[in-house]
Amino acid sequence: MRSLPPLNMLRVFEEVARHRSFSRAAKALSVTQGAVSRQIKQLEDYLGVSLFVRTSRGLTLTESGSSLSPHMSEAFDQIERALQSVRIPNLRQRLRILAPPTWATRWLSPRLRSFLQRYPDISLSVTNQLDNDSPAELDCRIRFGLEAAPHCHSQLLVMERHIAVASPELFDDERPPELDAHPLLHILHESKRLKVWENWLEAMGRADVDASQGIEFSTLDQVIHTALAGGGIAVIDRQMIERELADGSLLPITPAEVVGPYGYWLDIPTDKRGLSKVQRFQDWLELVSNP
Repeated sequence: MRSLPPLNMLRVFEEVARHRSFSRAAKALSVTQGAVSRQIKQLEDYLGVSLFVRTSRGLTLTESGSSLSPHMSEAFDQIERALQSVRIPNLRQRLRILAPPTWATRWLSPRLRSFLQRYPDISLSVTNQLDNDSPAELDCRIRFGLEAAPHCHSQLLVMERHIAVASPELFDDERPPELDAHPLLHILHESKRLKVWENWLEAMGRADVDASQGIEFSTLDQVIHTALAGGGIAVIDRQMIERELADGSLLPITPAEVVGPYGYWLDIPTDKRGLSKVQRFQDWLELVSNP
């Protein structure tokens, strides 16, 4: 029988050695910093040596830690390769993502080519509905919300950047349309009207416009298509209408932009954090969200 400490100790050590930080390792593992510290202390007690030392520049590996670190990284790489080699091929690299439909259509889809070119061995399944019969099959979720979600790794990807836009049909030469001359287009979220117009008008100092008037829609795409047809004026996250702004089919009525308060969050269940396909998707999202 092999004489080994619990593998979780070694995994924690590998994360701390890679990040050179207890707090960042704890975040990566979705555990508390105290739990990481205890695992390292138990491993040091098992080995009878110190693995890390705190310096003015942060956490540094000792000679013993430096010797152990590359072996642990290679060992976990070998374990991952071994596990992947025996998994069912069409399942082991299928990444299942739950995402809002408009975000998936207008933000994710135009960027997917770069992900697929970078990771051709990963097959994507993007849905906007959670299958209650098999929620455990979900690998991660993109969520529209105000704050981080509890009980999982929750990371803000990007905040909304709202601008007021209208079809060129509503402009008089280059003069933008008056806000009280056309319906205001509103979006519902979880059956409640988002206060994007109220927030935008307050930021513009416009107390003369009745934000309650207008038309409500259940999806952002409906709002966008109505605005494109000249059916009203909308306040929309500019990241959702990049194509329309570029080709001039929607025009800002003012260059002013209001950030937040909502944003798009990446939520990863704790038991999915160690999967390489999830880590690759997370790394790619961070790259394309902050070019």
